[in-house]
Amino acid sequence: MATSSKISTTSVPRQRVRELLPAIYLGRYNTGAKNSLTDVPGVLVSTQSIHDSANYPNAPLNSIHTGLTTILPRKDWFNKACFAGIFRFNGSGEMTGSHWIEETGLLHSPIVITGSFGVGSAYNGIYEYGIREYADEKGNVDWFLLPVVAETFDGFLHDVTKFVVTPQHVIRSIDEASSEPVKEGNTGGGTGMVAHWFKGGTGSSSRVVPAENGQTYVVGALVQANYGAMRDFKVAGAPIGRLIFEEQERKAAENPNDPELMAQSHILFKIAQAKEKKDGSIIIIIGTNAPLHPTQLQRLAKRATVGLSRVGGWGSNPSGDIFLAFSTANELDVQTVTAANKKVDPWMPQEVGVQMIDDQTINALFEAGADAVEESILNALFKAETMVGHMATVEALNLDKVKELMVKYL
Repeated sequence: MATSSKISTTSVPRQRVRELLPAIYLGRYNTGAKNSLTDVPGVLVSTQSIHDSANYPNAPLNSIHTGLTTILPRKDWFNKACFAGIFRFNGSGEMTGSHWIEETGLLHSPIVITGSFGVGSAYNGIYEYGIREYADEKGNVDWFLLPVVAETFDGFLHDVTKFVVTPQHVIRSIDEASSEPVKEGNTGGGTGMVAHWFKGGTGSSSRVVPAENGQTYVVGALVQANYGAMRDFKVAGAPIGRLIFEEQERKAAENPNDPELMAQSHILFKIAQAKEKKDGSIIIIIGTNAPLHPTQLQRLAKRATVGLSRVGGWGSNPSGDIFLAFSTANELDVQTVTAANKKVDPWMPQEVGVQMIDDQTINALFEAGADAVEESILNALFKAETMVGHMATVEALNLDKVKELMVKYL
């Protein structure tokens, strides 16, 4: 079947990688029922996407494309902490609250992912939600909460100077978080993101890992993908980005007067220029119900790097590649010294019991984490749609072309 020279022109609807390529091999473990981070029992997610240029008199049409993604590790994240661990692959980015997670291994905040200029409002929004729900009868608070907010830069497709993300968006996103499959592509914090010079965004996936005595554990991932060059993009090891890029260059050279090809080449040149100066970023969140302690979760977060590298990410100097892993298996009481809920004496050491996986048996969880991250990134690109934005139009990945090129690799 002949395909258009345009990257995004396609006869098939936007769909996840397994829908387009049923024979693809993305690891040996089965996916969860939803193939989403929300396969992890108790984890809730919501996405808020913002496209309201009309509400900003000085904002040109199509200049507002941003949003936020909210992850609740559990419904009662305020009183019941999860164990968590962080890995910084490259640090040109932000994840607030990370020092406290490094210090204690505890996560007791929503995880909000947004654009770089939305971090302040997202931070305030978590606090405003906390005040609404947990202030005392006089409206005072004495509890401890460090919001966890991460970002990637969406300034190519979104006018960041308008500061459109508000605390109210965050409050609504916490209220609306659910166990439904994560909405992918141009959604949530990924609304205005660009990955491998294609339209990027939000993606998710999960794996089910068999364990002893017929038990199973779920490892799920969610990514906000905004990094990388087209030449590096791979699908299950196939150099699809390089092949598409070389074809675009060849057709442009053979048809120098074709306005469509010239326009496409100009767009790619403009994206390349922007990305050479500041190569995006990627935030990766991994959740599991396997009982992992904080050091094990740091190790799991590191394995996100393996999934990222398979798709073509390598951690450029100006990229913010920050990964967090958490486990819902152990519930750790917090707010027991403050919040008028005094249950423990901070000067009297007290034992608590936790479960953990034997390090000698952890390999499958590491492997599943890498696989879920790889597929999450692919889902973000496969589901994303072409977007007319603030500085340019960014084309979606041409799924017809991917299907055509992948024939010899499947």
